[in-house]
Amino acid sequence: MRSQRIFPGIILIGFGAYFLLQQIGMTLFPAFFTWPTLMIIVGIAFLGQSYSGNDSEAVLPGVIMTGFGFHFHLVGHVSFWPQNTIGMLILIISIGFFLRFQKTGSGLFQAFLFLIVAVLLLFYDKIAGYFGLLQNGMSLVWKFWPVLLILIGIYFKKKK
Repeated sequence: MRSQRIFPGIILIGFGAYFLLQQIGMTLFPAFFTWPTLMIIVGIAFLGQSYSGNDSEAVLPGVIMTGFGFHFHLVGHVSFWPQNTIGMLILIISIGFFLRFQKTGSGLFQAFLFLIVAVLLLFYDKIAGYFGLLQNGMSLVWKFWPVLLILIGIYFKKKK
């Protein structure tokens, strides 16, 4: 019974603190009064439910929401943070699957699949330059690599 109260407890505490600081005009952290902060609060609630309430299925949404919230706070404000939002979001999903695998023992294939796609998206220019794909006529193949993902997905769907 106690484990079912963790998620709503964290949500109420987090949202209450968020709106209280906003109401009293706390100007110390004005950049945090945005929607990514609310995503972080909900994500932390999921993670609290997962780790304190032994609800292993809450790991993935917790990591995704917390990670997305932090990404949208950091992008454009921290110089070393990658600007490629799609690549970062897929990387965060991959991290979520790795942590889920750690708790449940399932989802390792999905974790590696998302990691490979994230690396391809985040380092596309470096990978293309390293292999010289843009100079030797393979650029057409490299341009349509998402078709390979679609074909692999169809293969796995039919294999089921």
